Amino acid sequence: MFSADLRAATWSEHQNAESTAYLDALMRGQLTLGQYGDMVAQHYFAYLVLEEAARAMRTDPVGAAFAIPELDRVPALEADLTYLYGATWAERIAPNPATVRYCARLREVCFDWPGGFVAHHYTRYLGDLSGGQFIRRSVARIYGLTDNGVAFYDFPELGDLQEFKTRYREALDTAPWSGEERGRIVAETLVAYQLNTEVLADLGAAVGPVADRAA
Repeated sequence: MFSADLRAATWSEHQNAESTAYLDALMRGQLTLGQYGDMVAQHYFAYLVLEEAARAMRTDPVGAAFAIPELDRVPALEADLTYLYGATWAERIAPNPATVRYCARLREVCFDWPGGFVAHHYTRYLGDLSGGQFIRRSVARIYGLTDNGVAFYDFPELGDLQEFKTRYREALDTAPWSGEERGRIVAETLVAYQLNTEVLADLGAAVGPVADRAA
């Protein structure tokens, strides 16, 4: 099954992304709420581009199966940023250098290559629905949050998340990709994980010694 092959081929990169100094410090409660907000801001810039690509893919015979409106995160991110930064949040955030590179790659491969779109879509949304749920619970507990500030991780329109992930993997397995195309998608998914890891590394560098000690 392609979904199992994709997961196996990218597992080490997945673990690298989850074990960055920034995320470790966040999960240990060593960062301020504002430093958590820095990650939310970087997500916002990436999802703006990814969800623009999803809208473009909704007319594609292959990409449309993955361009699911109920997954859209931008409205939830805007709500979180309003809570974390106030009404002037848009004036107070900027993409870090790694996020700029990440968004450039999204624009390069996600708008006219369905496989590239799926590679980045899979990396982000399956992560949000899996490890992201652990992040949500931890951040909510550490900072005393309820819905405000962690709406990004809440998918009320999807129903049972495990059932949705099963359907998503079935879509991966049944998509009409050749063996060569599947190889290209695996390669791009590895790129996606690396770019996400670099975004977290930039966040860790901005935090400084606290994140370094947590590593």
